[in-house]
Amino acid sequence: MNSAQNLFPFDGKLPGPKLLRSTLTSPFGRKVRIAMDVLGLSGRIDVQPADTRDQSDTLRQQNPLGKIPCLILEDGSILYDSRVIIEFLDRWSGQNRLIPEAVDERARILTRATLADGIADAALLMVYEGRFRDPSQISEIWLDHQRGKISRALDAMQTALPDPRKTDVVSISLACALGYLDWRQPVEWRQTYPVIVDWLDEFAAAEAAFGRTERPAEIPA
Repeated sequence: MNSAQNLFPFDGKLPGPKLLRSTLTSPFGRKVRIAMDVLGLSGRIDVQPADTRDQSDTLRQQNPLGKIPCLILEDGSILYDSRVIIEFLDRWSGQNRLIPEAVDERARILTRATLADGIADAALLMVYEGRFRDPSQISEIWLDHQRGKISRALDAMQTALPDPRKTDVVSISLACALGYLDWRQPVEWRQTYPVIVDWLDEFAAAEAAFGRTERPAEIPA
């Protein structure tokens, strides 16, 4: 039995994906929506908005952490964390194209995806610092801490960028993190990392799902 079978022993007879709880602005929700598109699953999975700040939102019963994205299966089972959801969809669909099956390669790829996700995590924390704190309480020390994470991660990513013509969990994660940086602008990254700018342009041209999952223009910053 290979590693993927150990992790996800689905044979197509067990419950499939039914409902995704997310928003159209979450970089992590966008990752899953891109995966759904690439795997040809968008038409069979409903996407239902979730408000992480609303105490009455059923999201808090579906995921006790109250975080998105959250995937509900046909039997009511629930998966959360974008990487877990993407791996489930990849294996369940039988395509195995977003995350490799071999243990060593899987670990390497998921490590790179985690690094890319860390960029989005740090950017979110910077946005939340301004959103949830009184201006007099905003900590520049905290913001600098998050900026450091982003710059170090971008430095590391640009030494070994994924193939922009290949859509996998690393390229999806990096593209969504960069898309979030472009929208929220917690840091100015484009002038410092022209190689990564070129990579994003190439990925966007090669993968139509990136454009199809972009935040609607009517949603303000």
